[in-house]
Amino acid sequence: MRIGELSSRTGVSPRLLRYYEEKELLSSDRTDNGYRRYSAYAPKQVARIRALLSAGLSTDVIRAVLPCASGDSAELDLCPMVLATLRDELSEVDKKIASLSHTRDWLVGLVGAQPARS
Repeated sequence: MRIGELSSRTGVSPRLLRYYEEKELLSSDRTDNGYRRYSAYAPKQVARIRALLSAGLSTDVIRAVLPCASGDSAELDLCPMVLATLRDELSEVDKKIASLSHTRDWLVGLVGAQPARS
């Protein structure tokens, strides 16, 4: 399928699909006239990419995780080679949550210490 059809099937703009290719998350072949041609598998790959991006993973991490993608769903089978990467990402998320929680507590204390205005 060409880029326009993939875009229609996935709801992802052609520009973003080209970006995924640039980041080596998605691949295509070229026809004789230079058009991109994607496999029938591409919509599932795009769904996986979108799910991983929504989870907050960077394109570098997604590139490492995608080889573990298998089956017909947008889910991943967690092969051993990426578990350490995902654990590191989870640790970073936990650190961000702790930092945001600390900042929130500080702001709540600051706001609470101010007299109410009318």
